[in-house]
Amino acid sequence: MAGGDSLLPDVPEDQLVAGQKADIESLSEALGHRFARRDLLIEALTHKSAAGDGNANRFGYERLEFLGDRVLGLIIADILLKRFPDEHEGSLAPRFAALVRREALAEVAMKIDLARHLVLAPGEEKSGGRTNSGLLSDACEAIIAALYLDAGLETASRFIVRYWAPLMAATDKPPRDAKTTLQEWAQERKLRLPVYQTLSREGPPHSPTFTVRVSVEGLPPAEATGRSKRAAEQDAAGEMLQAFAKGDDG
Repeated sequence: MAGGDSLLPDVPEDQLVAGQKADIESLSEALGHRFARRDLLIEALTHKSAAGDGNANRFGYERLEFLGDRVLGLIIADILLKRFPDEHEGSLAPRFAALVRREALAEVAMKIDLARHLVLAPGEEKSGGRTNSGLLSDACEAIIAALYLDAGLETASRFIVRYWAPLMAATDKPPRDAKTTLQEWAQERKLRLPVYQTLSREGPPHSPTFTVRVSVEGLPPAEATGRSKRAAEQDAAGEMLQAFAKGDDG
């Protein structure tokens, strides 16, 4: 990229909202791509609170988020198959879940300083939207979709490989299945098996958020929120295991 180039060189000032006037040259460098369709980048950076009928971007980044989730899943699955050719599905599945979960996306969003470039309504800004991990993970998925739509799967893959490789390298062994671990923990202590209860399902149909509670007889329950019921159950089990580990001598 030529020095001094703006990521949105041809957008008139009166068509930009405040957040889009911020210096986004660093974001361009972090993404490793200069957008030909600047409208895609604007859409990916715009929270639904700042979208609406009076804005050319009516939906915010939700539609791109929907696509980005699928693009990320495809690329991560492909990388895992190539990186671990001798592992069966039972080992690949927890690796995959750990890499596409909200926390991983939020971590990447922080690495590319995505929060600084988001377009938020004043109310969302005041409520701490720029530090909301769920919001950051959603926007990161939207960025992935924007890269894919603007320049194809190779460009999206290059971005994902760049930022997800360190997450893959963090452990040589597949992540432990928290639900299985919790079940084994309860059985070893002759307790009844954990019970999972879905407390709520929120958000748009294409991107729901589930809150789940896990209970083990005689012990304090634990709750967690995830982008699928399965993910929420895993996180709730993990929360309970962490709580037990602090006070359990084994």
